[in-house]
Amino acid sequence: MALTITLPDNTTVTVSPVTPTSTGTYAYDYATSQAGRHTVRWLATGVNAGAYTDVFDVRPAAPPMLFSLASAKAKLDIPATSTSDDEELREFIEATTQCVEFFVGPVVRRTVQQVVGGRRAVWALHTTPVLSVTAITALQTGQQTVDAATLDIDSSTGILTRTDGCWFPCGDYRVTYTAGRTLVPPNVSLAAKLILQHMWRTNYGAARGLSGIGGGEDFSVTEPIPGLGYAIPNRALQLLQGSQQAVGLA
Repeated sequence: MALTITLPDNTTVTVSPVTPTSTGTYAYDYATSQAGRHTVRWLATGVNAGAYTDVFDVRPAAPPMLFSLASAKAKLDIPATSTSDDEELREFIEATTQCVEFFVGPVVRRTVQQVVGGRRAVWALHTTPVLSVTAITALQTGQQTVDAATLDIDSSTGILTRTDGCWFPCGDYRVTYTAGRTLVPPNVSLAAKLILQHMWRTNYGAARGLSGIGGGEDFSVTEPIPGLGYAIPNRALQLLQGSQQAVGLA
């Protein structure tokens, strides 16, 4: 039995032979080193030749999460001592975070890179709010450098201007910056927990109307929102409206 693991960067790890744990049963413990999709290929040769392919995903060391696992359990009335749903809950929290950020833009801090063109008075960054600009890299040889420390940043619009009054020089530049929020507004936090509660009810099938997990059938929790279906309850969307970004910003 041979095992080949293809990592997210397309490099491979091969183990051959794999020692059986018992007759006809094989297992291998692999300590992951990269976040992302991994492909696993088992290949048996000999009398019982065969092959089997599978995949597994590795989360980043610091995945985007609007609230903690403990907060999620508290909202869903899951005892803190119960750990059987922890892994699934983490996936729900990450999905909820992405849903919320669809409406209000980045909440969890992240590093963003964007290429902008020079020979203009301002640069407009597409991911807001902008917390800071960490680096500006010229993409062509012979370009003038731009010092990030000389920029004025409008956090909410992502507009960058030079404090010396000059235009940005010719050529293309890669801007590395941090986007997100230093504080999660309570309306955003509560909306996220309501979305989590709403989606978690799908685990209960016919019992999803239990009062301890939100109560009622779907029609009494939400009405369909154009383009979204039933994944986002209206009550959550209304909470998010005060923090939604202006049209044209992302």
